[in-house]
Parts: sequence; structure tokens; C-alpha cells
Amino acid sequence: MKPLRQQNRQVISYVPRVEPAPPDHALKVEGFRDVWQLRGKYVAFVLMGEHFRRSPTFSVPESAQRWAVQIRQDEEVEE
Repeated sequence: MKPLRQQNRQVISYVPRVEPAPPDHALKVEGFRDVWQLRGKYVAFVLMGEHFRRSPTFSVPESAQRWAVQIRQDEEVEE
């Protein structure tokens, strides 16, 4: 029987995109600090220094906000 995955294949992890600002066509979601609606999905933009880090897309805004909180904790960003 063939194995389901290649044994020596590297696992791909998500690297947040760095952007100068949230896009103009993104809509800020009320009640969430870092969440924007973009093409029907929710993304978080977290300010890191002079640039924003963009999350992967989420189907619910709570998940995007959780991602933003986790990134802030990992990077120890000032509130």
C-alpha cells in the first residue's frame, strides 16, 4: 500500500504577508480591533513597526481577531 504523504517532504507553514496598509476596498468590521472584511472573508491586519502583517483568510471574524492577539503576544507588541 502506498503511503499517504511523502516522508521527507517539508511541512509548509504560513508566513504573514507584510503590507504598507490595509487595502482601500477592505471594510473594517465593527466590534473588532484588527479585523477587516475582504472579498467576503475576514482578515486581520496587525501593525508591526511601520508595516502591517496580514493574516490568512478566515470565515468568521472571531478567528481573525484571535490570530491578531496571538501575533501580538508572540511579537510582544505594545498596545
